[in-house]
Amino acid sequence: MDKKRIVASVVVFLILAVLIYLQYRHWRTFDWPTFWSQTDRVSKVQVLYGILLIYFAYFLRALRWKILLRPVQPKASTWSLVAPTVVGFTGLALLGRAGEFIRPYLIARRTNLPFSSQLAVLVVERIFDLGAFTVLMVFAIFSPGTAALIPRQQDYVHFRQGGFLLIALVVTMTVAAAVIARKGEWTARIIERMFSPVSRSFGHKLGQRVNEFGSGLNTIDGPVSLLSLSVVSLGMWYIIGMAYHAVAHSYGVTALALRMPQLIILMGSSMVGSILQLPAVGGGSQMATIATLSNVFDVPAELAASCGILLWIVTFAAVIPAGLLFAQQERLSLRTLSEESHRAGEAQIGQPPAA
Repeated sequence: MDKKRIVASVVVFLILAVLIYLQYRHWRTFDWPTFWSQTDRVSKVQVLYGILLIYFAYFLRALRWKILLRPVQPKASTWSLVAPTVVGFTGLALLGRAGEFIRPYLIARRTNLPFSSQLAVLVVERIFDLGAFTVLMVFAIFSPGTAALIPRQQDYVHFRQGGFLLIALVVTMTVAAAVIARKGEWTARIIERMFSPVSRSFGHKLGQRVNEFGSGLNTIDGPVSLLSLSVVSLGMWYIIGMAYHAVAHSYGVTALALRMPQLIILMGSSMVGSILQLPAVGGGSQMATIATLSNVFDVPAELAASCGILLWIVTFAAVIPAGLLFAQQERLSLRTLSEESHRAGEAQIGQPPAA
């Protein structure tokens, strides 16, 4: 692990430590026997169902990547991309951000394509993730009856404001993507010139990223692919929402009988919290989920803590056994893959921008 990653991990650890201490002060009356009794009563069948849904979501991720590969590798099969997808998310779960390039790196090796092209696909995939989740979030926030599901009106007002911000962000990104798709190299040069007076290396890297994104947009080969990618992305995120539903309802208590709009809001808080993650143990995601359950939906502290931890296990950590099994079968080392993929990414960024 290089110095930058060590410093980043230390900073995240300190922030999480402060947040945990503040939660501890807030929850001085936390009842541990109640916490364990609530956790012990969980329906194992419902939890297993949630895990199966999450695994199906990984299959849909592989299917989406196959659609994005169609213009350059039409013979790629969805099943051939399942193992790299699962191994990649296992690396992300165990190594944190250090494992984020494993998936595109493995797919590039498996399909005999340049790593840079799969980095571009990764960027496009994230755009579809954000767009699909925004559609679900907007539906959850603005659908009739949602206000009645939020105990305090001020919280609902904040969610509405967040919904408008998400809409603005997605519209801005869509317009930017359209411009880059039409005039990618020109846009990259303009951006590089704008930032070069501040930092030449930063301007160069930013221009290179724009070029990568532009090439990634070329993987959408027409309206049919665009529609397919949108449907798969929406379906995948809705299935993740169903996994949240299975876990919350596995407790069999009224406090966690949350409806889908509430669960989508809970998913959003988990995604925001995941910005602060430590390798293998998470942290931010669980804390954000627990805080939303207890402070927004008035779930008792012990029940909120139990559900928040279980949601993290099902939706984030449950991939680890399958990922390690795939890695063992193919004799792959996650740490080696992480180092190789980051070196390849740095080498790609270091290349001069296309003329």
